[in-house]
Order: sequence, then C-alpha cells, then structure tokens
Amino acid sequence: MSHRMQKTDLSLAKLIVIVVPAHNEAAAIGQVIFRIPKQINGMRALPIVVDDGSNDGTCNIARAYGAYVLRHVTNLGAGAATLTGLRAAQALGADIIVTMDADGQHNPDEIEKLVQCLIDGPFDVVIGSRILDPHGMPVTRFMANLLLNVLTYVVYGKIVSDSQSGFKVFSRAAVDGLDLRSCGYEICSEIVGEIYRKNLSYKSVPIKSIYTNYSQAKGQHFLNGVNLILGLLTRWVRRI
Repeated sequence: MSHRMQKTDLSLAKLIVIVVPAHNEAAAIGQVIFRIPKQINGMRALPIVVDDGSNDGTCNIARAYGAYVLRHVTNLGAGAATLTGLRAAQALGADIIVTMDADGQHNPDEIEKLVQCLIDGPFDVVIGSRILDPHGMPVTRFMANLLLNVLTYVVYGKIVSDSQSGFKVFSRAAVDGLDLRSCGYEICSEIVGEIYRKNLSYKSVPIKSIYTNYSQAKGQHFLNGVNLILGLLTRWVRRI
C-alpha cells in the first residue's frame, strides 16, 4: 500500500517555522536566533526554541532574541525536544518546518537554499548533508557518520548521505504523516526510516557545517554515540 503524502502547492506557503532543540546552549543560542532571517522568500519565518531542561539561561536568552520558547522541565533528549517543536509548528499552522541545531554548527544563511529546494522539487523532505560537502569536517565525525549511515540502512532499509543531519526541511504534509517516537539522537535515523516507510520524496543538499571548539564539544559525545548505536541495534533486533 502506498503512503505517499498528498502534494500541496508549497509556492503558496506563508509561514515557515524553524525548530531549534536546545540544551544548555546559552553561549550560542542568541547568535543562532539572531541570524535566522525574519522572512524567507516572502514568507514569515518564526524560530521556536525548545529548551530541553537547560540550567544556564538558554530559554531567557532565546526569548530575548525574539524566539518563541517552549521549555521541558527536565532534560528529555534531543528527539523529545524535536518532537515538541514539530508539534508546536503544526499547532501554529506552519506550511514549511525547518529543524536545525542550537550550537551554531548550522549556518542560518543556508535555510533559504534548503527551503527553495523543497519548493522547487517539490519534495516532502530536504536533508542538509555534511557528507556532500565535508571540507573542514573532522575525520572522526566523517567516519562516525558513515558508520551510522550503514546502521541506519540495516535498521530501516534506507540509505541517505547524512542520516544524522539535524538540518532538515519538511512540508507540513510530511510532518503530519511522520510517526516518530525516539527521545534521543536516534530520531535522525528514525526520520530516515519514516521517509522510506511513507514513500516520501526527498533530496540531500550539500551544507557547510561550522566546526568550532564549542560546537565540537557540544556535539554527540562518546556516550551519546554508544546510546545511539544501542538504540538502533535494539530496533533492528525487534524487527527480525
């Protein structure tokens, strides 16, 4: 049975919501929000920061820079924060929904490029791929992403160039059809699985990530990586 989403005319979109999950990002969140355009191709752009139980004033700084802020009382995980943001975007009537990291690794100037690709396709999902433009990417990150691409394929049967990218753009119809349950970083792989299961059209677009000492320190730590792998393997075992 086909689960393809009903196509909508994205050229008529009026509201873009940018979902930014954040946990203890007071040092970076202000500049991330400041650099998000107020309008993208004539459409209003609204940043939503989901403060995932921070204790460093992330929510106050994000609010001061003009973001709509939602807050988890305790740290629930990157996946849970992303889900909260996606649901809020749906409730606000967003036509196009963007997800991006809060640590400054993603360049807000590239949002317009990804959104335009979604509209021009039209596609259901556009994935910003670091692997397609790996210049400056630490070798360890590059190799880890390739490994996780393989594991994502084993678990979900879909291969994309950057399965762990948090920089994505979705049509409203695509988000409405996603069945996401992951609370941690494995949500990125789960989204790839949903693209496959729901027969969504997608395109990977090169992005140039910004690797600073801060963003590398705030990335997926070793323990997070182990938990991600264990989570994916658990899902694989349940499927066989």
